[in-house]
Amino acid sequence: MKFSLFVHLERISSEESQQRLYKEFLELCDIADRGGMHAIWTGEHHGMNFTIAPNPFLNLVDLARRTKNVRLGTGTVVAPFWHPIKLAGEAAMADIIMDGRLEIGIARGAYVYEYERLSPGLNAWDAGQKMRELIPAVKNLWKGDYAHEGEFWSFPSTTSAPQPLQDPHPPIWVAARDPNSHDFAVANGCNVQVTPLWLGDDEVVSLMDRFEAACKNNRDVPRPKIMLLRHTYVGNNEADVQLGAEEINRFYNYFGAWFKNERPVKQGLIERLSDEEIATNPMYSPESMRETNVIGRADDVIKRLKTYEALGYDEYSFWIDSGMSFERKKASLERFINSVMPAFAEAG
Repeated sequence: MKFSLFVHLERISSEESQQRLYKEFLELCDIADRGGMHAIWTGEHHGMNFTIAPNPFLNLVDLARRTKNVRLGTGTVVAPFWHPIKLAGEAAMADIIMDGRLEIGIARGAYVYEYERLSPGLNAWDAGQKMRELIPAVKNLWKGDYAHEGEFWSFPSTTSAPQPLQDPHPPIWVAARDPNSHDFAVANGCNVQVTPLWLGDDEVVSLMDRFEAACKNNRDVPRPKIMLLRHTYVGNNEADVQLGAEEINRFYNYFGAWFKNERPVKQGLIERLSDEEIATNPMYSPESMRETNVIGRADDVIKRLKTYEALGYDEYSFWIDSGMSFERKKASLERFINSVMPAFAEAG
């Protein structure tokens, strides 16, 4: 099982410098690269200081000049916000600049807050249908001389300019949860990204079962890869581990607030949650976070990840976004690289 880093800029307060946050983002990525991680993933979000990532290709091209070994992936671009010709061209240009290190993760998107602003009236179903139309179109544009007549886009014969460096194209990953998404990804020769979010290991098993069923449904297609994304914190003692659980508890309460899209947002920052509001949400309690997400000392984390490796996951992505200070994120990542990864033969 290989290991990767999933990371964004997180801005919790208006007093935080966005330039400093970017420098901290770069330092975490440098640690991942020097530490032997396989890949770095960063996504696409708009108008949200919770996750600052307006165009992942910009970040990845910059990282390509600052790193040596890691693959660099979009985790993920939001399909309904892209025209197929635009995505095909920009991704191909990035792949050329990055010397063929690009991986492309694609999703339907998750936040109604973003749908309302970039594509008013869009719902999750139509966003998913756009993703299913977009991916085959992009692959055909890379082949060249492709005309498209679809539900959402129509255009005459076009060839992506440029075309990607990787042959036949950069690996494509689909963020999947329901069985239909798994089946679509596998049938179209795409790898699969999954995350159980705040759910426990029963969901990790179920997600693998959905992937395996999709592979059985598409035996004529070479088996793709599957990546598991989980919030991870490696602590150095019990008190440190408990603090990590409390911080990830707070993160998920804010994640839920953004997802519900019910609280006021000013200057890209959502209205603060009170301690009482956070305490009354048992689904994200620190105790629940320790049980569901990968939070513990190195030996505990190794045992947990060994079960994921045994299930058949090809890649485990360390989701570092957590609302923690940069110093705490850095210390956890370094402990993961130095004390967890060596226990896995394929690390790096």
